[in-house]
Amino acid sequence: MLQDIEARKAKPGVHPKDPTKNGQPYKLTDEKGLYLLVTPSGGKLWRLDYRCGGKRQTLALGSYPDVSLSRVREKRDEARKQLTEGIDPMAKRKAEKEAPAHTLEAVAREFMLNNTGRWSESHHQHVKECLERDMFPWLGSKGIGEITAPELLKVLNRIKDRGALETAHRTKQFVGQAIRFAVATGRAERDPTADLKGALPSPVRRHFHTITEPKRLAELLRTIDGYQGSFTVRTALRLLPMVFARPGNLAEMEWSEVDLEAAEWRIPAGKMKMRDRHIVPLAKQAVELLRDIHPLSGSGRYVFPADRRRLNECMSRETLGATLRRLGFKGEMTAHGFRATASTILHEQGFHSDMIERQLAHAERNAVKAAYCHAEYLPERRRMMQAWADYLDGLKNGAEVIPFRKAGA
Repeated sequence: MLQDIEARKAKPGVHPKDPTKNGQPYKLTDEKGLYLLVTPSGGKLWRLDYRCGGKRQTLALGSYPDVSLSRVREKRDEARKQLTEGIDPMAKRKAEKEAPAHTLEAVAREFMLNNTGRWSESHHQHVKECLERDMFPWLGSKGIGEITAPELLKVLNRIKDRGALETAHRTKQFVGQAIRFAVATGRAERDPTADLKGALPSPVRRHFHTITEPKRLAELLRTIDGYQGSFTVRTALRLLPMVFARPGNLAEMEWSEVDLEAAEWRIPAGKMKMRDRHIVPLAKQAVELLRDIHPLSGSGRYVFPADRRRLNECMSRETLGATLRRLGFKGEMTAHGFRATASTILHEQGFHSDMIERQLAHAERNAVKAAYCHAEYLPERRRMMQAWADYLDGLKNGAEVIPFRKAGA
């Protein structure tokens, strides 16, 4: 451990142990990644090395003697506590500096950052998309304590008027959470969303639209194959029926999660609704689609990037549903509906219910049984997923619809 007298007596340009390095910057190390960087110009700078998300980062913690050794250790411990909560200290500092601390956008981003370790990645992305798309452009720069209920309602009505009533209600919920965070941290006095009770029509609760009739499903699959828009979106839409995944999970699919040789997509627990890692066996057709898009996005993080210039940003979870609506299936099929399509037809064809439910990543209510569900039925699920992909191909090609071979229990 570093002693205060060592920091005080450290001389710029004079290495304490190796004279051959005189004239160069050198470090006096403390512990847990903390060190004092002594520069040739006379600076004595506190630095903390840490790793977050697999990357090495260096956080500046002030200079000596302005920041004492005891105080810098406290700041180091604060940063390490943030890391254990899933918060990157450098990203947090950047978020706090990018905008005034009391605007809606600044507080909301701080609120999202503070919940990084508690929310799933897909939920965090969903909150971020809603606020960035529908709230920040109109109210983001306004002081969070100055926002009124009528101002919020005007923005929420704009969302409702485009036919996205569910999104308007979710955005109201997210904004309310951020404002209550501001109240708790002394930056606002009350939450005006409480005054909006009943101001928005209640959303009609209904099941996701889904197609289960083979002839119409075949028409949908052929329409997707003929889509003339983005190659990335077309590939994602072609893959979606084969993997039973939630649209948000598919939109955030990363190359690091995909093993094309093993024909598996392993979704981390943090991205899953039930917080349990999920294995998706990939049929030959799914692997072929992924190999086809790899030259486009394989150098980036996401399989389905936002666009060619932003390979490390994923497409919006809303893109797939919006595209289905543009293709003429509004009110008939949603992106989420492919899960119900697969479930309905596979159950009708005699596949084991437990196998289907496991592939859908539904929660297992029996605690003992759940402990064995991590890879349960994986060989059977591989066969089921290949049979399902073959069935979809048969529909698209106009073949006579022949029932699956009954799957054993």
